[in-house]
Formats: sequence, C-alpha cells, structure tokens
Amino acid sequence: MTPEPIPPAPGQESVWSFPRPAIAEPSSARIVIEHRGVVLADTRASIRTLETSHPPSYYIPRADILESALCRGPGSSFCEWKGAATYWDVVLDGETLPSVGWSYPSPTRPFALLKDHVAFYAAPFDRCSVNGETVVPQPGGFYGGWITSAFAGPFKGVPGSRFW
Repeated sequence: MTPEPIPPAPGQESVWSFPRPAIAEPSSARIVIEHRGVVLADTRASIRTLETSHPPSYYIPRADILESALCRGPGSSFCEWKGAATYWDVVLDGETLPSVGWSYPSPTRPFALLKDHVAFYAAPFDRCSVNGETVVPQPGGFYGGWITSAFAGPFKGVPGSRFW
C-alpha cells in the first residue's frame, strides 16, 4: 500500500515532510500527562522526535515528571537511530501501568538530547495534552506518537502501513 499524504491545512505540519532517519529537537509546547486526578508530568522543555509518517513522540525531562510514580519496568528494545531503550512502569494510588514509558539512558550521539528524558504512550492515561489539546494515540499499539490537530497524516500504525 502506497500512502497518499493528506495536504496540510494552514498551520499544520505534514508528517510526510518529517525526515528519515528521525531527528530530535527541543519543543516549547506545554506537555501534560494526567491520570486518576494526578499530574504525572507537566513541562515546556520536552524533546520531540520526528520521523517520516509518524506523529511526534515527546520526551519529558525527568525533573518534570512525578518521580515517585516511576518504576523501572522489565525488558528493553533497540532503535537503530536512538540506541538501547529501557521501559518504565507508572504506579499511582496502587495502580500499576506496565511499560507505559521508555527512555534512552545512553542515546546515540544524534539523540544525545534524549538523555534523562522519558516518553510515554498516551493511551493508558486519562489525559495527555499538547498546548491544552487532548492527544489521540498513534495507531498500532507499538508506536508512541501523539496526534493533535497540528499534524496532517496519514499516520504509520494503521493497517497496511508496516512498510511505509
């Protein structure tokens, strides 16, 4: 299946104009994660990663995350561009959300900005927002991008997008 990029509306970015290989860049967008009445994270100092066909993933500085809610989760994975990832569970009020965050303790040189930052999947939480807009999780379960009205797709993760 060859994707047909959706033309971006004024003020939108097309995920089809994002680079491959991926890049990381600072973002001043306000990123907030809320769950069960608790603010897990709130920052204006995230790093967003951009890759062709993907909505951004936002990496939040550890200093802007409720540290007491983070617990190192099992497993690891490897990204050809970022390096070895570790996973994080979130524990709030006795509820454990397993492997909902990931980080790169020793990222590759082009992704050095990601050190001491954690990204989170949006789906497990009550609300994740970018500049006040509630995000839609990137489809597919594996990917951690956050979709807002600021981005035009289609987005990798939908059925048939494996080889985009």
